[in-house]
Amino acid sequence: MANVKLHGAWASPFSCRVVWALKLKGIPYENIEEDIPNNKSKLLLQYNPVHKKIPVLVHGGKPVCESMIIIEYIDETWPQKPFLPSDPYQRARARFWVKFADDKSFVVRTLLISSGEEQEKAKNESLEFLRTIEEHGLGNKKFFGGEEIGIVDIAFGWMSLWLGVFEEIVGVKLLEAHIFPRLYAWTKNFKEVPVIKQNLPDRHELLLLFKGVREKSLGSSSSS
Repeated sequence: MANVKLHGAWASPFSCRVVWALKLKGIPYENIEEDIPNNKSKLLLQYNPVHKKIPVLVHGGKPVCESMIIIEYIDETWPQKPFLPSDPYQRARARFWVKFADDKSFVVRTLLISSGEEQEKAKNESLEFLRTIEEHGLGNKKFFGGEEIGIVDIAFGWMSLWLGVFEEIVGVKLLEAHIFPRLYAWTKNFKEVPVIKQNLPDRHELLLLFKGVREKSLGSSSSS
């Protein structure tokens, strides 16, 4: 049996972060697909009794929760091909953008499950989120840390696929090449890295899944 196990869900960008990290490091692992939110396994509830959610990495029987905490754990445990810079200042900057990614990504999720004025507000906040990354995050680098994928790229990796899926479902365009040229180019560069390209969910299946999420959310809102 594998010494490393990942409790996750195929469509979750948070699970995919961990998959990318494990694959980039070349770490063999056993993938355990959780039925979220319908039927969480007893093991998942045992390993993450506080939040009861994925992803959970289990290494040598010990669970680690929260995707970006898991990424740092992986980086410290298997130091080959480091995700974090060695320089303390650059490491602090990377952690700043990781926190920004997690703190602000909810605005795009809100866009998916809202309508009317709430959706317009989420759209404007999403554009501001993208503008901040474009102007202050990337610079003229291929990836956030330079020429190789690092922890910040993994944190923002959901934008390479999920953002476009949400745009199509909602019928809005956010990440336009002429408005956000650096960020747009980054999404292309990120997806073209073989390990990433081979470990992205099927776009059509994501569309079907999140269309259902939107319909269910808007249906619940209209009936409440």
